[in-house]
Amino acid sequence: MPPVRRPVVAALRALLALAAVTGITIDLVTGSPLRVLSYFTIQSNLLVTVVLGLSARRAWRGRRPLPAWVTGGTLLFIAMTGLVYHLVLANGTDGFSMTGDAASVAGWHSYANQLLHTVTPVGVALDWLLLTRPGGLRPRHAALWLLYPVAYLAFALTRGALLPPAFPARYPYPFLDVDAHGYAAVLTHALALGTAFYALALLTIAVDRARPEPRGPENRISSQAAGPLK
Repeated sequence: MPPVRRPVVAALRALLALAAVTGITIDLVTGSPLRVLSYFTIQSNLLVTVVLGLSARRAWRGRRPLPAWVTGGTLLFIAMTGLVYHLVLANGTDGFSMTGDAASVAGWHSYANQLLHTVTPVGVALDWLLLTRPGGLRPRHAALWLLYPVAYLAFALTRGALLPPAFPARYPYPFLDVDAHGYAAVLTHALALGTAFYALALLTIAVDRARPEPRGPENRISSQAAGPLK
């Protein structure tokens, strides 16, 4: 069967990758690069850039899509980014921004926040739901995906412990701030988020098994036995 090119899908994925790159670039230009790169938001959007960029290229050339666990994991990480931001950080008393400004600040930081926390999570979710084949995820993938947030927690706590107390934003997120809450509370917060992360992973796998096959040129079935419409 000859490869089927999907130029519209490729263009949509390229736009999502561009949205992620734009948000990251704004934060890198307006903030400290080392600090900006320490955020889960930035790292998950970097993953979106790579995965959606590769997916766009494959769709353009009519090549096989990336493995389901890669696209499913990307969806999970960016979904957690959007959910934690909108449900926890954006409504907090101390606000949140990639460069430490309030979440409601006007200007470039506001644009970056919208791109990184709203546009890319929603866009990746729609791409996964509507433009990828279902049925490729397995329960074992949920445990595999947990490795990254566990590694990120270890990174964030180690980084905070090694940096001097006067260093701005030693801990990337308020709920990981050991100085403010202590290790017991921080680990409790991390356990709660980890449980939510795992539950969302299982939900993603369940939805993957239940969602219908996307309609597209590569999925069309032509049957000579089909009769005329009545």
